[in-house]
Amino acid sequence: MDFLHFSLVLLLSNLSVDAAIFTLQNKCNNTIWPGILAGGGHPVLDDGGLELNPHASINVTAPAGWSGRFWARNGCTFDDSGEGNCATGNCGNVLKCKGAGGVPPVSLAEFTLDSPMDFYDVSLVDGYNMPISIIPLGGSGNCSKVTCVSDLNIKCPDGLQVKGDGGDVVGCKSACMAFQKPEYCCSAESTYTKDKAS
Repeated sequence: MDFLHFSLVLLLSNLSVDAAIFTLQNKCNNTIWPGILAGGGHPVLDDGGLELNPHASINVTAPAGWSGRFWARNGCTFDDSGEGNCATGNCGNVLKCKGAGGVPPVSLAEFTLDSPMDFYDVSLVDGYNMPISIIPLGGSGNCSKVTCVSDLNIKCPDGLQVKGDGGDVVGCKSACMAFQKPEYCCSAESTYTKDKAS
């Protein structure tokens, strides 16, 4: 399976003072399954997961003040009851994540709305599985697009690779996830920091 063409694009536009619209676009030649995880105390949007056909888009409405993250799952198979499995980004082996996060490695689009401004970023803290972009529409202030459009799977070092059933690289782990060492996880003072302080 060719993951080079997978890309999830999120367009954020203000609907009103009470809501915002996320437009999820699949710019791939294959189906992807976006997952959605709300921050604490915020509602789960679209039951936390959906299917998005090639080159299709869908609008997801979020209430004012919403925070959370989106990620794309790929290589999924789900039965009629919504149970199944994905090559990357699983959230409990179900289509509707309903509050469960994606199993790393996953590329993330993260949002905090109306706090008092909208904040957003593309994060690879949980590793990488496919290109992802955020393109704001409307609004005011410095609303720049944020993209990670390179296919990092083709450049992923051997020790970080996650391979699918066919042997292709489908994801790239973060160094923290792969090696569980303080210098990669920012969990303690690293040897490099100690050496510089000497």
